[in-house]
Amino acid sequence: MSGTEIVTDAVVIGAGPCGLFSAFELGLLDIKCHFIDILDRPGGQCAELYPEKPIYDIPGFPVITGQELTENLMAQIAPFHPEFHFNRMVSSLEKQEDGTFRLTTDADETFIAKVVVVAAGGGSFQPKRPPVDNIEAYENKSVFYSVRKMQDFRDQHVVIVGGGDSALDWTLNLQPIVKSLTLVHRRNAFRAAPDSVNKMQRMVAEGLISLQIGQIAGLEGDDGMLSRVHFKTDAGDVSIPATRLLPFFGLTMKLGPVADWGLELNDNLISVDTERFETSVPGIFAVGDINHYPGKLKLILSGFHEAALMAQAAKKIISPDERVVFQYTTSSTKLQKKLGVA
Repeated sequence: MSGTEIVTDAVVIGAGPCGLFSAFELGLLDIKCHFIDILDRPGGQCAELYPEKPIYDIPGFPVITGQELTENLMAQIAPFHPEFHFNRMVSSLEKQEDGTFRLTTDADETFIAKVVVVAAGGGSFQPKRPPVDNIEAYENKSVFYSVRKMQDFRDQHVVIVGGGDSALDWTLNLQPIVKSLTLVHRRNAFRAAPDSVNKMQRMVAEGLISLQIGQIAGLEGDDGMLSRVHFKTDAGDVSIPATRLLPFFGLTMKLGPVADWGLELNDNLISVDTERFETSVPGIFAVGDINHYPGKLKLILSGFHEAALMAQAAKKIISPDERVVFQYTTSSTKLQKKLGVA
């Protein structure tokens, strides 16, 4: 996708629950949307931070996990075929003379959209850096916080640090193509899915990968290219060859580039009106935890309500000459055909 330009009706920044439901409300109004998300999967905080944590206040579900909610929302929006661009951050957003918006990402993509919906939760997830001197010099050259192209790791000596789902998933996925792979975790207990942990342990037993219990202590290499990684273990210092390092130390929330888009902010949240959930820049909307208005409640169900009103307002911008008659999915054959249930 490098260097491409994508033209669409709407760009939704953030694929958490409120962003995903936005695609449903937009889709009912024949609005095509693309998603941009810094994570490597849909679901936002629900999928990344607490996939198995029960949620008790989603209407119609006495209890549902973050992962189940994400899966249900993905199934609900499937008829509208939204397109997803993961492992990306919007680096710039500009309004053009014709009223459309030009967005660029750190993956060298350009999007042209009539409306933009910011559904970024508390902001963008930023990877936490390991406490290692001079790690910045290696970043995006031989130290990476996500995997965008698996081929970049082919035939490399890869070290993965972490004990959660991301660390274990990439250990399993990269093992077949790398020259060597070492998984490093501070203790011999893992937070990842039990099946992934079992598969990893079988690989260790079969000699396909190495497992080090310890903590990263230093990097060695020239011009941003790793040659060795140093660790501290209970048995002493360890040094192993490495040409790629993937540290998965968790994520932190930051407003990120949103702060530079010229939107009116209130304590690092985007101010919106409560009729359209439009920001101070016409054509840019904000739904979910990222927005602020009097009486705001940071609940997923509130974000769903905001998405419904946002979509109605977005339709007037995208199709100003089209008369829109409000319809219910329970009684409208037209809407049911769009959903594939008629």
